[in-house]
Amino acid sequence: MPSRVDEMIDRRRLRRKLTFWRVVALVIAAVAIIGIARFSTTIGVGSDHIARIKIEGTITEDEDLLDTIEEVSKAERVKGVILTVDSPGGTTVGGEALFNAVRKLAEAKPVVAQVGTLAASAGYMVASAADFIVARHSSIVGSIGVIVQVPNVSGLMEKIGVQVDEIKSAPLKAEPSPFNPTTDAERQMIQSMVSDSYEWFIDLVEERRPLSRDEIRTLADGAIFTGRQALQRKLIDGLGGVDEAKAQLVEKGVSADLEIVEWKPRGADDSFIFAKAALPWMKGFSGVEIEAFLKRVGGDRMFLDGLLSLWQPESNLRGY
Repeated sequence: MPSRVDEMIDRRRLRRKLTFWRVVALVIAAVAIIGIARFSTTIGVGSDHIARIKIEGTITEDEDLLDTIEEVSKAERVKGVILTVDSPGGTTVGGEALFNAVRKLAEAKPVVAQVGTLAASAGYMVASAADFIVARHSSIVGSIGVIVQVPNVSGLMEKIGVQVDEIKSAPLKAEPSPFNPTTDAERQMIQSMVSDSYEWFIDLVEERRPLSRDEIRTLADGAIFTGRQALQRKLIDGLGGVDEAKAQLVEKGVSADLEIVEWKPRGADDSFIFAKAALPWMKGFSGVEIEAFLKRVGGDRMFLDGLLSLWQPESNLRGY
C-alpha cells in the first residue's frame, strides 16, 4: 500500500509533466501567433482595404520599404493608399528611389500623401510623388534644395600633432577631405554636382505641382513653410490628417467603408509585441501564468521595448 509520501511525490511528478506539456503547447501557439503577426504586417489582410505606408526618419535607399510599396501596388485587396510622410530628408538617391516607387504605385492605385510633423527636402520629394498632398496647419513643408557638408578637422589635427600623408592619382581624388582645407577646384567640382541635382529636384517638383519653373525657383531657396503657407504657395493641396487623406481617396472612387490597414516593411517586425498582447488569452487557455514563468527563466527580456531593451537591471539589486 503506497504511503502518503509516495502519493505526494507522484502528484508532484504528474504536476511537473502536465506543466511541461502545457508549456510546450504554449510555445507552439506562440510561434503560430508570431507567424500570423508577421504575415499580417507584411502581406496585409484578406478583405478590401486602404493601405497606409509610413515613411519616417532619414530617407535612404531602403530595400524593405521599396519592396513593401511594390507589394501594395500588386495587392488586389488594396483599393487606395495613404502615404504618411514624416521626414527631414535624406540622400538624393534614397529620395529618387522612393519617388519612382510611389509614382509606379500611383499608376496602379490612387495615392494621397499625408504630412505629419514635417516633409522637408527628400521628404517633400517623396510626398510630391502622390496624387494629392495634405498637411497639418503647423506641419513643416519645403526645404527644396541640395546640400553637401564636409567637416574640416585640419586645425584640430594640427593642435594634437597628427598629419595625414596622401599619395593619389589626381588632385581631385577623394576630395574634399576633412583632413585639409577645401580648394577652389574642389569647391567647383562639388558645386557642379549640387547644381545638377538641384535642377533635377526642380524638374520633379515642376512635373508634380501646378507651378511654373520661375515660381518653383522662388520657393526652392531652401526655405521651409507651415502647412498653411505651403497651401498658399501650392506646394500642397489641402490641410488635415488621415481622415482628410481618406476623404480624398473617397473622392477618387474608393469606398468610404473601407478600413485603413498599415503595411509595414519586413524589417519592421512587431511580432513580439503582438505575442505579448496575446499572453492573457494564453493564460486563460492553459491556466499557467506565462509571464511569471518566462520571468523565472529570463524570457521576460523578450518583451522589453524602447531603451529598456538595452539594459534591464535585476529587480533585487539594492541601492539602485
